[in-house]
Amino acid sequence: MPLLEVVQTHYVSASIRLTETTALQLDQYAAFIHASADEVIDQALAYVFSKDRDFQEFLRTPEAQRITPTLRIRRAPASEAAEAPSKPASKAAVAVGAKA
Repeated sequence: MPLLEVVQTHYVSASIRLTETTALQLDQYAAFIHASADEVIDQALAYVFSKDRDFQEFLRTPEAQRITPTLRIRRAPASEAAEAPSKPASKAAVAVGAKA
């Protein structure tokens, strides 16, 4: 049995818009917990999604599979997808890491 278990996570990049106040608080919270803004957004959304009982029920419906995507996901070329560059998030557009 191996001593380490390595879980590979696939991230996508997406652009979102935030109010200036939310962007500032996001940067402040990231500094507070010594993490990146991407990690804060990813973990905060995962937490909300897992705790919202109505949303969990919605996910079990056929309607959840027929949604119209509104998130603008940027697809990287295959050569860049293999590399995982770490770029700091700006306040104007914050990259969102979504686990797949």
